[in-house]
Amino acid sequence: MMQLFRSKIYLALTLMLLVLAFGVLGYRFVADYSWVDALYMTIITVTTVGFSEVRPMGPEGKIFTIILIVTSVFIVGFAISIVTEYLLSRNSLELLKKKKMKNAIANLKHHIIVCGYGRNGMQAAERLKAYKRPFVVIERDKEVIERFEEDVLFIEGDANDDDVLLEAGIERAQYLIATLPDDAANLFVVLSARQMKKNLFIISRASLVNSQKKLFLAGANKVIMPDKIGGDHMASLVVMPDLITFMDKLSLEGENTTNLEEVAIEDFSNQIDCNSLRDLDLRRKTGCTIIGYISPNGEYIINPEADMKLQPKSKVIVLGRPEQIKKLNKMFHIE
Repeated sequence: MMQLFRSKIYLALTLMLLVLAFGVLGYRFVADYSWVDALYMTIITVTTVGFSEVRPMGPEGKIFTIILIVTSVFIVGFAISIVTEYLLSRNSLELLKKKKMKNAIANLKHHIIVCGYGRNGMQAAERLKAYKRPFVVIERDKEVIERFEEDVLFIEGDANDDDVLLEAGIERAQYLIATLPDDAANLFVVLSARQMKKNLFIISRASLVNSQKKLFLAGANKVIMPDKIGGDHMASLVVMPDLITFMDKLSLEGENTTNLEEVAIEDFSNQIDCNSLRDLDLRRKTGCTIIGYISPNGEYIINPEADMKLQPKSKVIVLGRPEQIKKLNKMFHIE
């Protein structure tokens, strides 16, 4: 729609320039004015300001002036209507977009709030989209919002502002990810978010080692240092390159490349009798392999035994190719 308006505006501007050129050339050669006088007469005629002509004109000049006035009235009117329509439509579209986005955010539940859409925030958003998890991004840079608003739900504002966090639905949110480049800003976000919702799971970015302890004290559940992870990753590529490359394959970006899945035991218990991992028999049914078990108290067990007893509110970590993960989710109706 905006493309159509732009083409109309270009047409209106072209017609205006043609009228000016027509007027200047007409007064120059029909009324025998100088170039400056011809431009002056064209401007006062087209704009209808009512100044008197430079000098008296003959019949030819008067007839030309009549033609110029009639032509310019229609073209100027057309140009004004196009510009007015464009401005009104642009404002209407902006209001419509904001209303649509506000309604979409109001309908979110158990979603993730991402604070900041820089490099880390963008990576987090891409991964959340790949896993089809609902999320909203708080970003203060209007240019960034306009560039990505077609694909991401945005709220324009400062994540340190309590009203902005409320607008993002923090009372209904399940997670908050603070990815602001400044540790102090992340600290304030964590403090505000923890005060507003006690059981919110908060993950924060940190640049400095000294900031980790402060962020934990402020209420963060997890603190990630991207720079440290990047350095460790590069060093690991030297020490054990094949293993790290294999691990990278498990976390390739994209919609259809999910290779690891976390599944609650409750998702299985309603459909099969599962007293142990052997009872699940996921390898035969779906092709997926159980590589980890998380007990109700948060204990992590790597490569658990097949006879391990399953407890309510526990989880299993499964590994499989994308099509196997899809089969698992479809078979047990896992969203």
